[in-house]
Amino acid sequence: MIKTEKDPRLLVVDDELSMREFLEVMLTREGYDVSFAERGRDAVSMIKKENYDLILSDIRLGDIDGLEVLKAAKQKNHNTVVILISAYATTETAVEAMNEGAYDFVPKPFDVNELKITIAKALDLKTLNHEKKAIHDEMKDNLHFGVIIGNHPKMLRIYDMIRQVASTKTNILITGESGTGKESIARAIHEQSDRSDKPFEVVTCGSIPESLIESELFGHKKGSFTGATSDKKGLFEIAHTGTIFLDEIGELSHPVQVKLLRAVQERVFRPVGETNDISVDIRIVSATNKHLDEEVIEGRFREDLFYRLNVIEIKVPPLRERKSDLRALAQYFLEIYSKEMGKKISKISSYAIDLLNNYEFPGNIRELENMIQRSVALSATNIILPESLSISNYKRRWVEGINEKRFNIDDVTNGVLLDDILREIEIAYLKKALEYNNGNKNKAAKQVGISFRSMRYRLEKLGIE
Repeated sequence: MIKTEKDPRLLVVDDELSMREFLEVMLTREGYDVSFAERGRDAVSMIKKENYDLILSDIRLGDIDGLEVLKAAKQKNHNTVVILISAYATTETAVEAMNEGAYDFVPKPFDVNELKITIAKALDLKTLNHEKKAIHDEMKDNLHFGVIIGNHPKMLRIYDMIRQVASTKTNILITGESGTGKESIARAIHEQSDRSDKPFEVVTCGSIPESLIESELFGHKKGSFTGATSDKKGLFEIAHTGTIFLDEIGELSHPVQVKLLRAVQERVFRPVGETNDISVDIRIVSATNKHLDEEVIEGRFREDLFYRLNVIEIKVPPLRERKSDLRALAQYFLEIYSKEMGKKISKISSYAIDLLNNYEFPGNIRELENMIQRSVALSATNIILPESLSISNYKRRWVEGINEKRFNIDDVTNGVLLDDILREIEIAYLKKALEYNNGNKNKAAKQVGISFRSMRYRLEKLGIE
C-alpha cells in the first residue's frame, strides 16, 4: 500500500549561522520538517542515524566538504535527494557533484524563489518515483483476475467468491451500476474455470432489436423469416462447452424471457424455423444494472426466470464506495492510453488525484477510463495535471453549494465565466485558511482537506503570496 503523506524531512548543512537561520525561517514556512548541521562530519553522523527526503548542503564546511556529505547520503539511501550550494562554484566541482548523484548545484547568492522551486521539484521527483513503484506493486498485488484492479474489502470479497464459484456450473447474476465492471467479473469467472480455453460469448441484450434477439440467441434456419438467407448458429450454440454472458438481462421482453427460461432451465433450445431441439453444455452468467427483484414485483420480469438466473448473486460496488482503488485504476488506464497514443506520460499528479477523489463518478470505472483517456490526449506534459481533467458535474455541484449572498449565481446571464467564479472562490478560501493558520501552508492544507503539494501548486497557480 502507498503510505500517507507526511511533511518532507530536510537536512540543511552549512557552517554559517546566519545562513542556517535564514533557511530555517524560509523552509519552515514552506511546511518542511527541517534539521540542521554545522559541520560535514555532524551531517554524516545524522545521515547514518536518520532518514531524510532531501539534503541541502554547502560545499565548504570547514572539515569535510559537501561532496563527502553527498556520498554518505547516497551510500545510506540512493533515493535521497541532495542539492549542493556554494559561493565558490566551478565547472569541475559541479560536474563531479552531478556524477556523484546530486540533483542540482546552486551557486550563491541564490534567488530565494528559485531555490524554493528547485526544492519542490526535487521532492516531487522523489515522490513520483516512489509512488510509481508503489502503484506498480499495488497493481501487481491486485491484478487477481485479469484487469480487475483493487484491494478494497468489497473487491476482496468478490475475488473470494469468484474462486469459490468458478469451478461450478451454477448460474450467476452480477448486479451493479453501469460502468462498474460487471463484464470483467464475468470474464474472470470464465477464466478461472475449467472452461477457460473454451468460448466466452457476450450478448448485450439491450442493444439487439427485439425482432432479432431470438435469432441471435438461438439461431435460425434459412428461409424462416425475411432476410434469413442462410442457416445461422445462435450464441447459445456457439458458446457450447464454454460460457455465455447475458449482459443487460433486464432489458429482455416477456416473449423472449419465456423462450430463454427453457434454455436456462434445461440447456435446450430450438432455433427459429427449426423442428428439432439442440442441447448444449454451457455456463450462464447474467448481469443487470436494474433491481430485478423490483422488476419482478412490477411484473416486468418473470419470477421463475429471475430465480433460475439468480442462484448466486455477485454485487459489484460503485467506484464511489471503493475510492481507495481509484489511484491504481487511474494509473492502469494512464499506462494503457499513454502507450496507445505514443505519449510518455508517467504519472497523475497528486493534486489531480485529490480532485478525482472528490468526484462521485456517476459513470463509475467506465467514466474514469474515459476521463483518463481524454486527459492523456489533451496533456502537453509528462504528468496529468488537474486542468487536463474534465469534471463538469463536480464543478457544477461546487457552484450550486455556494452561498448566493456572496456569489451571485444570476451572473450567468451577464456572461460571467464559470472558471472566474471558481477562481474567486478558491482564492478567497485558501487565503482564509492561510490567515487562520498564520501562514503555515502545511496546516492550511490539512484544514481544507488537500495535500501539501496540492496546496503549494494551487497557491503558485493562483498567484497567492
